[in-house]
Amino acid sequence: MVHELRSSRNALRRGTAVALALSVAFASVSPVAAQSLSDRFKSLFGGKSDEPAQPKPAPAPGQPADDDVDCPQVTVRAGASTYAVGATGKPAVGNEVRFQATITKMARECVRNGGDITARIGVQGRVIAGPAGAPASVEVPLRVAVVQGGVGEKVIASKAYRTTVGMSEGGSVPFTFVAEDLSYPIPSAATADSYVFYVGFDPQALSPEPKAKPKKK
Repeated sequence: MVHELRSSRNALRRGTAVALALSVAFASVSPVAAQSLSDRFKSLFGGKSDEPAQPKPAPAPGQPADDDVDCPQVTVRAGASTYAVGATGKPAVGNEVRFQATITKMARECVRNGGDITARIGVQGRVIAGPAGAPASVEVPLRVAVVQGGVGEKVIASKAYRTTVGMSEGGSVPFTFVAEDLSYPIPSAATADSYVFYVGFDPQALSPEPKAKPKKK
C-alpha cells in the first residue's frame, strides 16, 4: 500500500513537471516567434527593432531630401481584405473552404527617383486552413495600386503580385510580402494630398498572362 502511494505521488510529480515544462516552452516560444516576425517586417524597410535607426545619407546636390517626398497613406481596398478558396468546383463557403487569407498589417516607404516616386509597400497577413483542408502550399494573389481619390477616382499605377505560403500542421501561417517596384510620376502639389496606396487580394493575379499575338508578316 505504501509502495503504491509513493508510486502515485511520483507519477503525479512527473506529470506536473511535464506540464510545467510545456507551459514554460510555450510561454518562451510564442512571444519569440511573434517578435521575430515583427522584426522581419521592420527589417524589410531597413534596420532592426532592437537597433537605433541609422542616419540617412545626405541627398545629392540639387536633389530634395527623402523627408520631402510625399508618401501616401496605405489602406486595404474595400472588399479585398480577405481571400478564400473552396474545394474544387465548390464555392468557398462553410465546410467547403480550403483556406482563407487575411491582411493584418501594412507599411510603405517612398523614394524620389528623377521625376518619379518609387514605393515599397509591405503587407503582413495570415493564411488559415479551412474545414476542407488546405494544400501543402498556397499561392496568395495581391494587388498594389496608387490612386488619386476624389470625384472620379483615377488609378495612377497598379501592379499584381503573387507570393507562395507554405502551410503548417497547425493550419495558421503568417506571411510577409513587399512590393519593391511600384513607380509613378511625382504628383503636383495640388493633387498630392488626394493620393492613396491601396492593397488587397486579387484572384485575377493568378490568371496566366495572355500570350502575345504573333505579328503578321
